[in-house]
Amino acid sequence: MKTVPLKLRGWGGAGMLLVCVAVGRGQQVPYFDGEQAFELLEAQVDFGPRYPGSPGHQAMTAFLEDYLQTRAHQLAIQRTSRVHPYKDEQLAIINFLARYNPSARSRVMILAHYDTREWADQEDDPRKRSQPILGANDGASGVAILLVLADLLARDAPAIGVDLLFVDAEDLGKSGELENYSLGIKAFLPEMTELLGGTRPRYAVLLDMVGDAQLSLPYEYYSWRDAGQLSRRIWNLALELGYTQFRPELGAAIYDDHVPLLEAGIPTVDIIDFNYPNTEENYWHTLEDTPDKCSAESLEAVGTVIMHLIYREQP
Repeated sequence: MKTVPLKLRGWGGAGMLLVCVAVGRGQQVPYFDGEQAFELLEAQVDFGPRYPGSPGHQAMTAFLEDYLQTRAHQLAIQRTSRVHPYKDEQLAIINFLARYNPSARSRVMILAHYDTREWADQEDDPRKRSQPILGANDGASGVAILLVLADLLARDAPAIGVDLLFVDAEDLGKSGELENYSLGIKAFLPEMTELLGGTRPRYAVLLDMVGDAQLSLPYEYYSWRDAGQLSRRIWNLALELGYTQFRPELGAAIYDDHVPLLEAGIPTVDIIDFNYPNTEENYWHTLEDTPDKCSAESLEAVGTVIMHLIYREQP
């Protein structure tokens, strides 16, 4: 993903259901285990860098297919390609769609990208900028939450349909070249209606860079501008649950996988902490994006909010 100046306006082991919280109509909200999510974050990082074409990417896609086959009510794997923006070759793109209550017409989508940055372009040392990053926060954190959701939804489906989208090829772009970011979601959209059984989601929520141990989540600008009602609903829910990491104030404009969805007319909110770890230091797109900079507590906060969001929905 990339920050955009405002002048440019225009995404392991089986979990345990330890606690359930009652909501309307007797629906139960299963407990979201942040420690399980953190283990799944570490498992992804153990594959190494996971940019398209790398051995780590191959291991990651094999892991996702194996993990989701045993948990999704229905699993669709979109395999497609497009011309690589910087190499004289085709770029293979693999998106994973884990569906729950697939026959339900009323649906929501939660997504995260599983690929990582091929070059650490934000490193202070120019000699390190050609090295790929591990992407503990930028990639693995959102995916870890989705993996726990997949486990929980398989055990106790909510009243509505839920689609978990694991997106490829988000982070290939270079500075100033927005057209080369979010290639996976751009490849998904033309086939979305077919992959979703003729439906469109009520809304979507993107999870990106949500594992920062110093988690601080303002409203992302485009989300607020184009899906303000959904943004307020999520942040109000977080504050109701006591998660002060969600700060009801306006943050940066970030070009991320939610923007193509917004452009397609789907209300979408990007939950993202772009100041990683804070406004004074930067681990984003550097070799310092490693698990020790992330926390189970942060993953649990975001995962719990998403669980309550899903389980409070009615058909």
